[in-house]
Amino acid sequence: MKKHKAARFLMTSTVLFVQVVFLLMIIKEQYETNHFATIISVLFITLMLISGYKYLDLHHEEYVYENISVAIWVPVGASACYLLNTSTDLGSVLSVGITGAFASFFPSIDKKSEYYNNVPAAIYCGAFIGMSALKIAPSIGFVIAAGILAGLFLMLAKNLFVGIGGKLGSIAFGSMVIVTLIHWLL
Repeated sequence: MKKHKAARFLMTSTVLFVQVVFLLMIIKEQYETNHFATIISVLFITLMLISGYKYLDLHHEEYVYENISVAIWVPVGASACYLLNTSTDLGSVLSVGITGAFASFFPSIDKKSEYYNNVPAAIYCGAFIGMSALKIAPSIGFVIAAGILAGLFLMLAKNLFVGIGGKLGSIAFGSMVIVTLIHWLL
């Protein structure tokens, strides 16, 4: 039971850390030009985060994890979308759309299989990473690292943030922020 609580604490702490870092980056960039709007925006976002964590039922009580065989599709989706985005003139939005459309056919392989029904979400989560600009994700190795981290987050967050829209994008965003931070520190 302690292992499950530690995993849940790690996941929620990571989300909170990413949100705080993101708020600090906004303050850093915008404070010099527009003090009032920056302070109001940060206070509003902070109140929304606190009320969201305090009053919404974001988590199921049971501990359920995504299967690693599903999570491994996250870096695959990230790589496929990144290669489409960078090696063609399709652009990031079409690359995500094509990757997501391809992923949507996996349940057709076996409609009764829980595995094939969960693969599209993992690929689509990775596609959000792959759509990053070259300035943000400079290499395929960077994208694969972010995809692996997002796969880990997807495994841990199966029963967290249930019913909250944007879960896959948030997982992709969190993994990109952390990998960017590590890349910047090295």
